Amino acid sequence: MNDLRIERARTEEQLADWRAVHNTIIPTAVLSPEDVRERAGRNRLDVAYLGDVAVGCSTVRPPDEETPAATVIARTLPGYRGRGFGTALYERGLAHARTLSDEGVETVVLASNEEGLRFALARGFVEVERYVLPGDTIPFVALRLA
Repeated sequence: MNDLRIERARTEEQLADWRAVHNTIIPTAVLSPEDVRERAGRNRLDVAYLGDVAVGCSTVRPPDEETPAATVIARTLPGYRGRGFGTALYERGLAHARTLSDEGVETVVLASNEEGLRFALARGFVEVERYVLPGDTIPFVALRLA
């Protein structure tokens, strides 16, 4: 893990790397470059690199009118899981989220991502809701840090 570095996605290349990881892990909600640029304007988007290869990404959403909690989502590509990269992304995101809200931390995981659900549950998150986006068939699982 010595070669792992996490960078805030600011350049077009970093945003493209963030998008590639996101779209691989969440194929039911594929984002366009415009979608990612818009998200980068309101959320903190980070990319984890192993050398020059993007191996993960994260999103930290500030509280909004729907939830007073901050949201932290860490994603690691399947071939790089179990090596601490997701934990590094999550811990960095969690530290930032705690500066945004005193009302707790939430996360969201695609229900078909069993490894992602195990990751969240192992860190103390508990399921609070399942929902399906319009046109989708696979639900997202909303979890809150207990």
